[in-house]
Amino acid sequence: MKILALDAATEACSAALQFDGEVIHRFEVAPQQHSQKLLPFVDELLAEAGIKLQQLDGLAYGQGPGSFTGVRIGVAITQGLAFGADLPVVGVSSLATMAQQVISEKNAEQVITAIDARMAEIYLGYYQNQNGLATLMEQERVLKPDEVQPLQQMTATAFSAGTGWVTYQEVLSAKFAISDGQVELPNAKFMLPLAEALFSANASTDAEHAQPNYVRDEVSWQKLPGR
Repeated sequence: MKILALDAATEACSAALQFDGEVIHRFEVAPQQHSQKLLPFVDELLAEAGIKLQQLDGLAYGQGPGSFTGVRIGVAITQGLAFGADLPVVGVSSLATMAQQVISEKNAEQVITAIDARMAEIYLGYYQNQNGLATLMEQERVLKPDEVQPLQQMTATAFSAGTGWVTYQEVLSAKFAISDGQVELPNAKFMLPLAEALFSANASTDAEHAQPNYVRDEVSWQKLPGR
């Protein structure tokens, strides 16, 4: 499949293009510059591949959790591109993207991903390697680091990933005896296998219905105009 993936959910900004069995990508840690970086990334990738947006099979976007502003930017840019080219879209979790990278690079059986959610909390996800894909073991949540508990099905071969493990290393490391997956931020390159699986499962939607997943819904609601 020909898929373009975009992510702006964290401090990192990234785009990746899968076409004809090849993958090319851009990744940059660029806080508060996502709206300036993403579209040039897209233009560069399409030019390098020698294809037009309309030739793609679909678009994937980082749906969060992460920065509310970053997630909205990623969704909005994806919607604009998809509307213009009449392409279907799929949303991929930021936590799952990091887990997929650790699975791809470390052949990990399980990955615990955590993003620093500010307000002394983390976004947390437990993932299992199923046929090479990061598969959610339990619902993604936002909670305080000292509230995190290992799952019964966690193994000794699990890995960690995400900024939450950096910010709250002492607290989380005391709860888990696992390996460092050496991944701090999501990279759109590793959205591609998850996106392709979603497209193959007919889980795509049209651009109009692309939705962020803030996890902390009550906070995003409070940030709406007039609230």
